[in-house]
Amino acid sequence: MKVLVAGGAGYIGSVTTELLLNDGHEVVVFDNLERGHREAVDKRAGFRKGDLRDKDRIFKVMSEIRPDAVMHFAAYALVPESMEKPELYFRNNVYGGINLVESMYKYDVGKIVFSSTCATYGQPEKVPITEDVAQRPTNPYGESKLMFEQTLKWYHELHGMTTVFLRYFNACGATEKFGEDHDPETHIIPIILQVALGQRKQVKIYGDDYNTPDGTCLRDYIHIVDLAQAHILALKGKVSGPFNLGTGNGYSVLEVVETAREVTGHPIPAEIAPRRPGDPAKLVAGAEKARKILKWKPQYDDLDSILQSAWNWHQKHPRGYRK
Repeated sequence: MKVLVAGGAGYIGSVTTELLLNDGHEVVVFDNLERGHREAVDKRAGFRKGDLRDKDRIFKVMSEIRPDAVMHFAAYALVPESMEKPELYFRNNVYGGINLVESMYKYDVGKIVFSSTCATYGQPEKVPITEDVAQRPTNPYGESKLMFEQTLKWYHELHGMTTVFLRYFNACGATEKFGEDHDPETHIIPIILQVALGQRKQVKIYGDDYNTPDGTCLRDYIHIVDLAQAHILALKGKVSGPFNLGTGNGYSVLEVVETAREVTGHPIPAEIAPRRPGDPAKLVAGAEKARKILKWKPQYDDLDSILQSAWNWHQKHPRGYRK
């Protein structure tokens, strides 16, 4: 298939592009490089620079490429930033997404796989979280993703478009070629590895008084390769709607730090800090729907292999994609 990957210069988009190409698909990446990296675009892929908020540009590219399907990763994804600047998130994640799906409809592109998030659930009513749990986002980031999910739902209902939204839990890990490089970095695993590399003095653990076995938050960590494989499986199928993506294993922040110490051989000093507002105690996926319908089988469901792959990449790229 010919696939247009919006946001393919970002973390998840770059790895998915790599695996799509390995699987024999033709890929064109569309990215404004605002938060992605040109070096993260696989050399085998085509590249068009552009911003989804620029309606004329995405319509032009869609008319020229005429892909069989679209994968959409081009969204802002920082919760604290969304609380300070909600307008950025609705303009980019909702308005930009609408421009994308409008251009697809005009040029008869009938399938989209959307990178959504477990943040659409907010504070979950139950754990593990299944797709039928009520969606009550607690920040503009989660709200913007939910709004675009609803947009896609109506394009499916009214126009027969195949619309899949994959709700991620904590993406992490790396391939040999591509890994995680954000500015600023807010994700726990790369922050821990930056401490191991001597780029930070310590890692902060926000709260140790949660209702969990060791008092720190439990999260479901999913390897980036397993995420990318789920996108490829969703691309091949004819099903629409939501799918949670996670391993179903909950690891505490302290467990992640301790495992990173073992993997890296570094002491990794940690400091307990006050809780951050809005952090749920437990976020663990119920992903049986993806396993059953998409035939998805995560390969990396243990923390050691996830951290080892990330550590390998960060050692080779201590400054990320910056030279």
